[in-house]
Amino acid sequence: MALDTPASSTRLAAPSAPSAQPAVQAIPWVSIIWFTLLLIGLFAETLHDMVGEWFTSEEMGHGLFAPLIAGYIIWQDRERLLALRLNPSWSGLMFVVGGFAGMIVGIRGADFFIARMGFYIAGVGMIWTLGGVKLVRALLFPLFILLFMIRIPLFIYTQITFPLQLLASRVAEVLLTLIGIPVLRDGNILELPSQKLSVVEACSGIRSLMSLSMLSLVYGYLFDSKPWMRWVLLALAAPIAIAANALRVTVTGIMSEVDTELATGIYHSLEGFIMWGAAVSALLLAHLAVNAIYRYWSGRVAGTKGKTGLTAEVTQ
Repeated sequence: MALDTPASSTRLAAPSAPSAQPAVQAIPWVSIIWFTLLLIGLFAETLHDMVGEWFTSEEMGHGLFAPLIAGYIIWQDRERLLALRLNPSWSGLMFVVGGFAGMIVGIRGADFFIARMGFYIAGVGMIWTLGGVKLVRALLFPLFILLFMIRIPLFIYTQITFPLQLLASRVAEVLLTLIGIPVLRDGNILELPSQKLSVVEACSGIRSLMSLSMLSLVYGYLFDSKPWMRWVLLALAAPIAIAANALRVTVTGIMSEVDTELATGIYHSLEGFIMWGAAVSALLLAHLAVNAIYRYWSGRVAGTKGKTGLTAEVTQ
């Protein structure tokens, strides 16, 4: 029986070195808390007015949900964010100082939008200072959601609302005429056989436009993995909200012909909730339609590539 020589003997494999685990970055909680308290202290008056408006203005009710939704998105994405290599940069302090200057200008000039945008810019500057520009880029989507907590500037608001009032009244005039209800329109006032309906600023649809726009982004994030779908739904939210508001004015005109009381009070509010539900339903249907078009187009492109590859293979 031959003995195994060292060369032919089985060699035991040397124990492999433990794989290097990525170092877990320590979260700078002290700096985060210090900066947060500093911003809250500097912008206390601005924050008080902005948060108070969320609870008192029907047009800004959605603002309350913006920071909650942004926080939820950040929490859901926490693993990817914690894996980023933080690169603190003093460059971010320029945004903090610029935001504070914007707040002073806004308060002195009685411009709430500039003051509140100053807080937003200072917050972005804080993230930049503590985490670097990569962290800011990784947070672009929740940061965009946070813009909905700030009311749009008054000069833009007035430029948008009146054209929306006129558009809603024109569409209602056409639809009411088509169904046989005589109507005479004078600007944003509809004169019906039963009474006059005034499409006031509150009925312009700007409130549903803003809230549906934010909802479209959140819905796209929660129910579709394609990032571009969020922006498609955002683009579709505007015409859907405008159409729903015009339909609401039309329905109000119809109901006023049945009973003038149905165009006011709780009935008018209930009608608004129903139209809001119709707008949300239209957004969901639009999502299904876009996905159907996307699947059809992707199938055609894949089929074309397959035929091209097969032709090339046969040629060879």
